[in-house]
Amino acid sequence: MRVRIVGPGRAGLSFSKAFTKIGWEVLGHLGKNDDVSNAAEEVDMVLIAVPDQKIQDIAEQITANDSAVIVHISGSLTLDALGQHKRIASCHPLLSLPNPSVGEKRLLDKAWFAVAGDPISIEIVQAFGGYHFHVPDEKRAAYHAGACVAANHLVVLLAQVERICEAVGAPFEAYENLIQGTVESVSTLGSKKSLTGPAARGDISTIQSHLDALPETEKSLYRYLSEAAREFATEGTKSENKNT
Repeated sequence: MRVRIVGPGRAGLSFSKAFTKIGWEVLGHLGKNDDVSNAAEEVDMVLIAVPDQKIQDIAEQITANDSAVIVHISGSLTLDALGQHKRIASCHPLLSLPNPSVGEKRLLDKAWFAVAGDPISIEIVQAFGGYHFHVPDEKRAAYHAGACVAANHLVVLLAQVERICEAVGAPFEAYENLIQGTVESVSTLGSKKSLTGPAARGDISTIQSHLDALPETEKSLYRYLSEAAREFATEGTKSENKNT
């Protein structure tokens, strides 16, 4: 398989290293100042790995042919972004790719991908040893929102833990088993059975003591998520009460 990559950033280079690792031939990387009009010549696939707002413009600049598949790796965009090309696909990895070395390893470590369009997207996943699923175009934005909650929002929450650790003089590493254990519990038991702590118990006084102790800058996020946790914990109870 011969591949040309448009976008030599973290994602593009992660895919490049992964393709090379599995024996596919990467015929160069095209950056923002390069002419991409002939990107589809003499390759089986052009992988567009640029920010979402630039994908359609890049696709329009590539001269169409009937042999090369044009693939984007965006989570939020549909295939419409690839416009006039006959063979198009999307292959979004449900991963964070912080740098090419880490990205390569994650792409090849039984990763999950959302795919659409030409079967080459599934071929990529299978070559990487991963798993795939399809997302309808009308649900694409909501799917990507879930990915952002799982990755970006989780980082924001852990950053709050870091700040609280610093404020009380506790090492963040001391919380890592708790964090990893929670993720494992959700994976094996589901979110409902994994919720613990004062919100799950309805212990309002403990939640209030936390709010009293936290710096003003940390209160709003803690308060909002505690209320969300309380509502989540009582969802089943409310439903049962309505049926009795």
